[in-house]
Amino acid sequence: MMRCCGLLSVNKEPVPLKAIEVQVEVKDHVATVVSTLHYENKEDKAIEAVFVFPLPADAAVCHFSAKIGQTEIVADVKEKQEAREEYDDALSSGQQAFLLEESEQSPDIFSLSVGSLPPGESASIRLDYVTELAVEADGGLRFCLPVVLNPRYQPRDRGVQVMSVPASQVPYSLTFAARLSSPRQVSKVDSACPLEPLQYLNKEQTQAVVKLAAGHAFDRDIELLIYYKDAHQPAVVVEAGKASAEPGTLMGDAAVMLSVYPEFCQAVMSSLATRGEFVFLLDRSGSMQGARIGSARDTLLLLLKSLPMGCYFNIYSFGSSFESIFPKSMEYSEKTLENALKIVKEIQADLGGTEILRPLQHIYSQPCIPNQPRQLFVFTDGEVGNTKDVTSLVKKNSSSHRCFSFGIGEGASTALINGLAKEGGGHAQFIAGTDRMQPKVMQSLQFALQPAVEDISVTWDLPKGVSVTPLSPPLTAIFQGQRSLIYAQLTGQSSEETVGCVTVKYSLAGHPFQNKLAFAFHPTEDTGLTIHRLGARTLIRCLESKEPEKDEEVKKKVVNVSVQSGVSSSFTSFIAINKGSSKPIQGPLLQRRVPGVSLRAPMAYCGIMSSMPYDASRRLAGSLDSQGYRHATKGKGLSAKGKRAPELRFSKMEKMSAKWSVPNTLGDAGGPDRFSSLEINPGPPIQPPSDTLLQLVSLQKASGYWELNPALATALHKTSKQVEQAKPANVNGNVWATVVALVWLHGFKSDAEVEWKLLARKAVSWLLAQKVPCIAECVTAGNTLLGCNVQKDSLGL
Repeated sequence: MMRCCGLLSVNKEPVPLKAIEVQVEVKDHVATVVSTLHYENKEDKAIEAVFVFPLPADAAVCHFSAKIGQTEIVADVKEKQEAREEYDDALSSGQQAFLLEESEQSPDIFSLSVGSLPPGESASIRLDYVTELAVEADGGLRFCLPVVLNPRYQPRDRGVQVMSVPASQVPYSLTFAARLSSPRQVSKVDSACPLEPLQYLNKEQTQAVVKLAAGHAFDRDIELLIYYKDAHQPAVVVEAGKASAEPGTLMGDAAVMLSVYPEFCQAVMSSLATRGEFVFLLDRSGSMQGARIGSARDTLLLLLKSLPMGCYFNIYSFGSSFESIFPKSMEYSEKTLENALKIVKEIQADLGGTEILRPLQHIYSQPCIPNQPRQLFVFTDGEVGNTKDVTSLVKKNSSSHRCFSFGIGEGASTALINGLAKEGGGHAQFIAGTDRMQPKVMQSLQFALQPAVEDISVTWDLPKGVSVTPLSPPLTAIFQGQRSLIYAQLTGQSSEETVGCVTVKYSLAGHPFQNKLAFAFHPTEDTGLTIHRLGARTLIRCLESKEPEKDEEVKKKVVNVSVQSGVSSSFTSFIAINKGSSKPIQGPLLQRRVPGVSLRAPMAYCGIMSSMPYDASRRLAGSLDSQGYRHATKGKGLSAKGKRAPELRFSKMEKMSAKWSVPNTLGDAGGPDRFSSLEINPGPPIQPPSDTLLQLVSLQKASGYWELNPALATALHKTSKQVEQAKPANVNGNVWATVVALVWLHGFKSDAEVEWKLLARKAVSWLLAQKVPCIAECVTAGNTLLGCNVQKDSLGL
């Protein structure tokens, strides 16, 4: 039975959250976010309002306060159980109280309890956090304000149903504005959300303001892509400590942030790896239906065509159970590629829930192939409740592989996607709104083919009397053109003229590299303790990864760092009490749940928590499944809508590819170690891709060449006769077809080069191996046929 307590009050009035205002200040690649939530109790009894909402996983929540009338109460950070007891005591004595907690299961989910709000009373809650901006494939900096909160699938029988609500009926409004500043020019700001025109605040265009247009529909996260001119340069920023804090403590000492942007020489980058075991893990849960699974199929096509000959590969897909196209990773060849693509074309989002832990366990149980470094690519919409279990498993196996993760769609869990990449020494990407998945994934494939950076070290040359304490874990992965941030605490005194130096050394493919940066020891401006808070958050996350639940000393250190810095953790909470508001409560305190938005086509889903009497021992952040934010299906093969997914059966052609399924522990008593084979019924004929690029790519052979046939002519929008007649005399048909395909890619799809760069390189290698003397003549003829002007040298020939 579906229950919707919390969406409407007993008087059928909207929930008490009326509006959210968000102000963002972006300085270079760090953002400070100030959110204000306005509540109003229109009922005739005192209420407790509970709002569950997402934040970026790496955000450092550093301020929480409440304003009732002219009275402002600033929250303190305290150990979680202590804060809960104070909150409950305050409510039982009639005082207004406010509690903010981070989920113990996933650091990107928070709950806010607004306690004992009297009839007719209004309250404004302010929440501040700082966060780093991720670097996108095109060099833009990505800021994301999570607005969509999807129900998180929770393995085991701990979930409850959620009800669907059109996004237009979300009963609160949102206003958003961002102020941008940088030493470099702000070139532009892009977004999938409607924005008002960018307003520059100075003639140098280094400061600007951008605002969200009115009427945000709550069907997508608010994402800004910010572009600076020549933005990505190595830098060191030193921030003075808090004047009132004790010297020698994290907040009392100076803090430093080092930004590293490695640039490897062309000779090294041109020799990408030709070996490796590439394992692709694809989410096929019900929430991946529609455009998401279609984009994933197209992306797998590009990935498979771009792999080097001689490597190994396998594709796993998962939902409530999981499957693989081969019983073990197979060598990449024309035959294995053809068999894989036939199965990929039939992939649907029909495997039920989102159980990602078991396929990962199975993948890690497979022995690594000698001299074939394992590269794991994970594609998911990131809606799971056991995030920490998953990331801990990846960390445990980090020495045997690199993990590249992709968050698909609105509301993907930043904690899961970033955690997979961070613990697996890889790179994370998010694909939201109208973003194309292919360029981001292909960039990550280039990272995976890049030889692993080894022997990374960071050394500090500081003045006498000054010492450094790292706040960040050791660097384990560096990629071409991607930023790495390092935080540290500087203890001691020095003269104003003193200059420090930091050196980052590493080796790549046997070549030593180093980045050396000098910096003024004293800060030149007040940065508002942003670096201290980000450094504290980094240290907290590092400590939390050491399983503090099992080590009391580590847990104590997490609490101490959190309380000292005022930055949230999984073991602390923000607590604010209005001690001047003590009035006896008449009757029971009503509990109201404010829906968090969740995007599903064609309806948005609100995570509505089940109706329960108030219980002081039941706190949202500690066990989100009790509030309905865990979504579980019951019974093997059920879809997200509760309907039984169609059973997959092998066609005759595919019986050579073993498929394996782990029983769903929700409905199969067979146990987690009992495997059962599946068979696939042949579906309707698969139509060729409508995208011309993908249509051409689909025709390329594993070794890199194209065949001269009618399908190629169709992809080039020519007739077979036109292509045949344009071929120079005495030229092999496949050589001619491959040259024409390369000319078409360079002539018509230069803006999408990141998508086809690797498979074009494979084609060039094949052509060079043929040692054909008339390549220049073929290029000229190809230009004439297609109406292009592509130079032979630009093809790499």
